Amino acid sequence: MISQRLANSLEKLNGQRWRIIKQRTSMTCDDFYYGVRTTGVFCRPGCASRLPKRKNVVFFDTIDSAMFAGFRPCKRCHPESGKNKENKNPLLVAACRRLEQSEKVPKLDELAAQAGLSPRYFHRLFKEALGVTPRQYADALRASRFREQLANSRTVTDAIHETGFGSGSRAHQCANDHLGMKPSEYRKGALKMNIDYAMVETSMGWMLVAASDRGVCLVELADNREQLQQRLRSHFGNANLGEGNGDFLKLVESVVEKIEIPGKSIDFPMDIQGTAFQQRIWQQLAKIPAGHTATYTEIATKIGQPLAVRAVANACAANKLAVLIPCHRVIRADGSLGGYRWGLERKSSLLAKESLAVEGVKSPGKK
Repeated sequence: MISQRLANSLEKLNGQRWRIIKQRTSMTCDDFYYGVRTTGVFCRPGCASRLPKRKNVVFFDTIDSAMFAGFRPCKRCHPESGKNKENKNPLLVAACRRLEQSEKVPKLDELAAQAGLSPRYFHRLFKEALGVTPRQYADALRASRFREQLANSRTVTDAIHETGFGSGSRAHQCANDHLGMKPSEYRKGALKMNIDYAMVETSMGWMLVAASDRGVCLVELADNREQLQQRLRSHFGNANLGEGNGDFLKLVESVVEKIEIPGKSIDFPMDIQGTAFQQRIWQQLAKIPAGHTATYTEIATKIGQPLAVRAVANACAANKLAVLIPCHRVIRADGSLGGYRWGLERKSSLLAKESLAVEGVKSPGKK
């Protein structure tokens, strides 16, 4: 069970963040972001929008974790622009802006001409700086817009046209790659999808394991069952949810063992959707053995894109399978923990437990 020390630590951290927000300073801060439950929008500290009530505020370490939780970027402080903050090349910044603002994806030749570069050199420069190709960047943007249109449009067809897809087949392919389900299912909150789930208590707190017909699709960690229930509904609000039994419970036991018996080799059928770049990052994370860590820079170098450090961090934040995809084993170059969607205290505890297991030292509390 999560100790009182964890609760106090989180309360202290969030208290500090709330004080920064209340200061209403004109300086922006990208160390964290905050979402407002009543509006569904997330902002940077220092945003000029109306100060929300504290009870409606939730904090995030990264832009992707805020968007993954279903929040939209604020149109006043534009927190999503921080994704390209580290990119000092104005030519690439201009290209990103054009990709973000164009309804139809500009051709590579057009983007290169705008930058005054050859298509091949522009493509290489863009990929080295952002970790993805211009096409992959555009696809991710379009998927984000499509997700929002599905939630707000009257019909799926309207959403397809509003997002600028040239055909329904391309929209459905986008949904399969980025949403993990048909557009109609996503719009209706995963209607008719069969999702088995279970909630169990572990040494890292409460754990939710959910699986579709294709495999484990969600592993969440939280302080209590109520938080897990909320997250389950946010992901699969209208799915056919059922408390799994039989073989599914055996699968859940195996997931728990990944926490309680670090280093045990267990293969899971997994149903996790992401961009091609995210998939590459997650595959690399799976190669980090228990008891070891890697830096964001090392992961970026491993995939042949040493400048894509920020993109690696964002891919870690987009991970939906806690522990199974071990993003907790990725740390900063200075040795500090960096961010973790399920809390830095859990990240520290997971690493400590794995280190003890590898060293053959009996974990505290175990007989």
